[in-house]
Amino acid sequence: MHRILYGVVCAAVVFGLSGRAALAAPANPPPADVERVGVWQAPDGKMQLPIWPHAAPDPEETTRKPERVRTSVTPDALGGDVSQGVFDVSVPTMTVYPPKGRNTGAAVVVFPGGGFVMLAITLEGTEICDWITSRGMTCILSKYRVPGGNHHYDKDCNCAVTPRTPFALQDAQRTIRLVRAHAAQWRIDPAKVGVIGFSAGGYLVAQTSNISTSSYAPVDAADRLSSRPDFAIAAYPGHLCRDGKFAPGFKVTARTTPTFLLQDWDDPVDDICNSTLYARALEQAGVPAEVHLFAKGGHAFGLRPSQHPVVKMWPVLLEQWLKEIGIL
Repeated sequence: MHRILYGVVCAAVVFGLSGRAALAAPANPPPADVERVGVWQAPDGKMQLPIWPHAAPDPEETTRKPERVRTSVTPDALGGDVSQGVFDVSVPTMTVYPPKGRNTGAAVVVFPGGGFVMLAITLEGTEICDWITSRGMTCILSKYRVPGGNHHYDKDCNCAVTPRTPFALQDAQRTIRLVRAHAAQWRIDPAKVGVIGFSAGGYLVAQTSNISTSSYAPVDAADRLSSRPDFAIAAYPGHLCRDGKFAPGFKVTARTTPTFLLQDWDDPVDDICNSTLYARALEQAGVPAEVHLFAKGGHAFGLRPSQHPVVKMWPVLLEQWLKEIGIL
């Protein structure tokens, strides 16, 4: 079924008694971001599992910096008032969140966004997992390698760079296979393994939905399993539209995963053509899809409160779609 919904420091100057002007600091200056070198730790003591038995494949032997975690004060964060971003990930992991209450047997792998430079691990990771598990699904949070994923931006020229080794795609395919390999242990139906991604993570959703060949050499028995998701959700995806044309290298076919697309028309980061061109390709290939385009809401909104209706509406629409396709 195809359904397309178009919704279309300041400084204060004060004068002392002496008559001399002085710059006064704000009464309550916003707290600065705190950055530390170290491995990101999952909340509530959840264990991160490495996805590769040894070192991740890297024939280029890329020089990597130590992993860093940046913590920012964000009063609108769900379940707290801080958000974290992860940088320089060289040891990819997955964190498993079991369903709350009823177990539907479905599982969703979450790919946070961040332009393949960093991972918005709270906004588009842990907060999304909380919603997924509340709907009776297992959530698997992917901490894939950044930078140097499929496409990242050179800050000096703002141009797209494609490395020889697609680190992020390798990690995404490997994670999906591992979920199926652990299906019995984690009480998951291996035929109900889906993906959801935001921004750059939405590009990973499209890649795993369309690329059936493995991006790396097999390392164990898990790699004999399929890396194709059974359902796919791409929220404000990026990198799919280039110069007004659908991204080269993508061949959407009738075997492409049924897809739910979501984006705002006023997205200032990833143009709306990322969703419209992908939707057209899905339609032409006969792939079941549901597409929701809202007039306003910007980029990187996740599930956080907003003055625009998109945040309240998209989880409801997604849940209904999952029921319609037999996942919930």
